[in-house]
Amino acid sequence: MHRCLELAEEGRGFVGNGALVGSFLVRDGKVKAEASHKKFGNNHSERELLEKFDQEIYSEDILYVNLEPCCHTGKTPPCTDIILERGIKNVVFGMMDPDPRVSGKGIEILKAKGVNIIGPVLRAECERLNRGYINLRTKGRPWITLKKAQARDGSIAKPDGSPLKITSKEQDAWSHEWLRAKHDAILVGVGTITNDNPRLTLHELNKKFVQPYRIILDRSVRIPEASNVLCDEHRARTIVIISDKSATSDYAKALKEKGIRLEGIPMEGSNFSWDHLWKVLTTPKEDFFGITSLLVEGGSKTWEAFHSSGFIDEDVLLLG
Repeated sequence: MHRCLELAEEGRGFVGNGALVGSFLVRDGKVKAEASHKKFGNNHSERELLEKFDQEIYSEDILYVNLEPCCHTGKTPPCTDIILERGIKNVVFGMMDPDPRVSGKGIEILKAKGVNIIGPVLRAECERLNRGYINLRTKGRPWITLKKAQARDGSIAKPDGSPLKITSKEQDAWSHEWLRAKHDAILVGVGTITNDNPRLTLHELNKKFVQPYRIILDRSVRIPEASNVLCDEHRARTIVIISDKSATSDYAKALKEKGIRLEGIPMEGSNFSWDHLWKVLTTPKEDFFGITSLLVEGGSKTWEAFHSSGFIDEDVLLLG
């Protein structure tokens, strides 16, 4: 199952609002074939594996997969169909699929056809990997991690409000590999952009990872046109969330004409409508396939908005 999770990671940043899934086929203790769900809309892991593996399937062969095989027709046919068609008799799975279209039905179908089922196996690890997918299917929103860095005296900036370097190189490396690289998107308020002009990207040492989307909350469209997130080579992965009333402003129109992705959504008091925000961020649109996990990095107004909403799933505090 650990190998399934390793394979599943290959889809990080590519599967949109879908699940991270890896699978492999074992015969006599040896791996005969393996696959993963590599891209939104592509074959699921099990179908990818069994369509490519053109050898005879033996009755003792075992299929390992970290997520319950699907049994519904979406962008691809059900994985349960090809498992039965190819004559797989043994399936080991990691966790149940929370999607209401599956949710145990895939396992029931396979059992009813005489397939030997073992699982869940390493359920906690499998659920941790797909925590964003689980959240989206059960709560209708991404998994939200709030990251905060502060000095030991509690300060997050210099007395005059200018940026204060708080974290060490080791903390920075850890947060890039285990926070930024493990989330589909990074979110900040426009104040962070105007004050710090961050890139919100992964360090060069993490080239093996896909750059996360950069979500900027900017109700009045104040983001400077020369901001790094609007000008660098990853600008296509920047989404600026503005109020629907600001969407018709001259500046908003000018940014759109330059290819900047802006999404106008309604306000509810001083905050964006959470329901509308989740819909925009998790619904596929054109070349954007949705996200399932969100790393909120600041600043203080953004932290407070998310904390008061009750939407935070995990808090990470880095002390410097």
